[in-house]
Amino acid sequence: MKFTPCARTRPRRYSSFYQTVRQMVEKNILGNVHHIHTQWHRNMINKPSSLWTMKPDGEKNINNWRIYRSMSGGLAAELTSHQVDVSDWMFGATPEFVMGLGSLDMLKDGRDVYDNIHLIYNYPGGAKMSNSSISTNQFCPYFNGQRAEMGEIIMGTDGTIEITVGDGPNNYTPRGNPCIAWWYREPPKTALVSDAKAKNTPFVAGATMVASGGNVKPIPIMTSDLDLNKDESFFGREAKFARRWLTMKGIMVQEEQDNAVDVELASFFESCRTGKKPLADIEIGMNDAIAVMLSNMSMEEGRKVYFNEIDKLGLEPEKKSLTQAPKSNV
Repeated sequence: MKFTPCARTRPRRYSSFYQTVRQMVEKNILGNVHHIHTQWHRNMINKPSSLWTMKPDGEKNINNWRIYRSMSGGLAAELTSHQVDVSDWMFGATPEFVMGLGSLDMLKDGRDVYDNIHLIYNYPGGAKMSNSSISTNQFCPYFNGQRAEMGEIIMGTDGTIEITVGDGPNNYTPRGNPCIAWWYREPPKTALVSDAKAKNTPFVAGATMVASGGNVKPIPIMTSDLDLNKDESFFGREAKFARRWLTMKGIMVQEEQDNAVDVELASFFESCRTGKKPLADIEIGMNDAIAVMLSNMSMEEGRKVYFNEIDKLGLEPEKKSLTQAPKSNV
């Protein structure tokens, strides 16, 4: 097999919504994308999960593998890694350094991983991604507060995207929540008139929307299933126009053509059979793992950690052992 498939841990790369947003970034529709904000907030006090709850026998219980440092990368591995991957994808690069804070403040039940972390990643050219992962509150201010826990904001000079993946059935939404991808366009560009009579008076250049000072309504991202095809029937085109209009009005919700996790699994099995390179391959998995290790190092050591330090990790003791003079038996 030419390529080793990566485990199914990156469904966002298989989401048609995230792929559409990546194309918008590539085509400069959002302008210069320089900032990304991400959050993944859970409430393990009011909404405990068997996956994260302390069990008898402490570290000896294999089911506690998420809450001990000996077996877990903590929140950086469980949550942040997914959103670092989105950031790498959108920026088209990996971070240069990371700095952050983390602590164990509320879930003091014997675990030793942090219950809240806050990280900032610096990318080439000064682009930055900030991440907040906490375990005591699930509120998400994105999407007008309609969804809880996680989401990403991708910010460019010409527009912003709020996006999150869909989730499965749960106690609050038996059918689950669909993916959301909202596009906010920036106010029109302004320029200064050179006429002496109108000195320092701004005018709108090439405006396609007016900034009235009020709230700007989001534009739902349209995926390829709503693209108009000149060869399709009149009724087919009219149906797509209707769906577009209803989606814009918020009457219809956005939906993936196929569940991203199902697409990811199918792609994984295809890669196993054919050797085709998956969208989330072993190099992407390695970059995420490096980000987790260095993020935890930054929080534990209280310093800015550069990503090129990974080249030296684990080598220093070996170097010393080679240069150290052997002890005398006399």
